Amino acid sequence: MALQPTLRPLVIAGRYEAPHTLDIFLDYVCPFSAKMSRTIDSVLKPLVENGGEYDGKVKIIMRLQVQPWHSASTYTHEAGLAVLRVAPGHFWQFSRVLFDRQEEFFDIPVSNLTPLEIREKLAEVAASVIPADKVNDFKELLKHKPGHFNGGVAVTDDLKYTIKFSRQNGIHVSPTVLWDGLVANDISSAWGEKEWTEFLTHKVVV
Repeated sequence: MALQPTLRPLVIAGRYEAPHTLDIFLDYVCPFSAKMSRTIDSVLKPLVENGGEYDGKVKIIMRLQVQPWHSASTYTHEAGLAVLRVAPGHFWQFSRVLFDRQEEFFDIPVSNLTPLEIREKLAEVAASVIPADKVNDFKELLKHKPGHFNGGVAVTDDLKYTIKFSRQNGIHVSPTVLWDGLVANDISSAWGEKEWTEFLTHKVVV
């Protein structure tokens, strides 16, 4: 599947040129997405990287799936895109940490916080992962553009791209997985090593 150049680090596992693609749509404040993120680390990455059985054959793209019924979803995905800009090599590590801390950004915990306070909490999460000299750059990307009362922040265009991509492909919930561009409805966040191994054995043809 296509990726605009600024989003190329969304390829979180496997080689960019691998012929098969798993697009995995995840929302930072979705518990099922958090479960899937752990499976990516424990099951899928070993299979598609570093001499794994499907190294060079399958790549995994994390697609950011903003779900507006989760009140902090937009803010968390802006943060992910900001890390992608300032420290792309730390994007997946940041994502995993944010998934592990996602309850801090559930509806009730953030209900009395302002947008600025939510972004400050996200900066604290980022600071635990990215280089110290990149934290201020991260914060700058999440500040509103001077002179624009409704113009978003520096990563808004990337956020729009990810949302439009989901919409045009009819993606409604997370996690949703595409195999070579088509929705694979049988894939579940409950899948473990057995299910994924059987799936890839059946699907990989190179």
